[in-house]
Amino acid sequence: MPTVLGLEGSANKVGAGVVRDGQVLSNQRATYVTPPGQGFAPGPVSRHHRAKLLDLVEAALKEAGLRGGDVDAVAFTKGLGRAGTRSDT
Repeated sequence: MPTVLGLEGSANKVGAGVVRDGQVLSNQRATYVTPPGQGFAPGPVSRHHRAKLLDLVEAALKEAGLRGGDVDAVAFTKGLGRAGTRSDT
């Protein structure tokens, strides 16, 4: 079975995890907490995710006892978690 690095960042959480043979080897996450009184803020959320993602990938691989070259495939969320929002603002 392949070793898969999974990446998720469709809403206020961003995550990286590793799965092999149907077993979750690691699952790292970081959450953007919106300041009180503000709604979902795509711009700050996307900046948070960009700032956290590489560290999460590194931590997920370390927790799984793997290196980047051990990964056979990458799975990721495509598109936005909330319809009608833009992540690049």
